[in-house]
Amino acid sequence: MNPNRKDWSLRLNDALWAYQTTYKTSLGMSPYRLVYGKPYHLPAELEHKAYWAIKAFNSNLDDVSQLRKLQINKLEEIRNDAYENSRIQKARIKEFLDKKILKKTFNVSQKVLLYNSQLHLFPEKLRSR
Repeated sequence: MNPNRKDWSLRLNDALWAYQTTYKTSLGMSPYRLVYGKPYHLPAELEHKAYWAIKAFNSNLDDVSQLRKLQINKLEEIRNDAYENSRIQKARIKEFLDKKILKKTFNVSQKVLLYNSQLHLFPEKLRSR
């Protein structure tokens, strides 16, 4: 990126492509695979895939419809796996962060700060986001 930062819009497509094709730990796969049900192939590999696709389209329609149903079911399984991986990742993060919470015990006659929401003494703190 140039120091003047005026050409950021030219790099947006590259950044989006990099984000969509990069493996995400929380999903257990890349966003591209989550949407399309298959990993991203570089353009050098696409020529062979295009030849295979043309060959596959010349087959029987019943076989193609069965194949499409299987592909849709596989995509649903991939999305369920991503949901499960996301749930597991969130549980791990929650467990890690819960370990950092300090337990506080208060004793009788100990002084504590009482927050009165009607007074608005601390407008920048204790506000829900």
